[in-house]
Amino acid sequence: MKEGTEQTKFVKEEEEKTNQFILQKNTKTKLGVAIIMAFLVILIIGIIISNVFLNN
Repeated sequence: MKEGTEQTKFVKEEEEKTNQFILQKNTKTKLGVAIIMAFLVILIIGIIISNVFLNN
């Protein structure tokens, strides 16, 4: 098996012409990351609040 010399980028700019990337910097990706981050923050706050109420 032959190994390629391509390097996978983590974030691809919209104007770049490469297929080797994990995330693309566009509106769909930004919206998806914002939704996931909001869900995680709400989850962490819920865990903290439930810990406070259950330990009293």
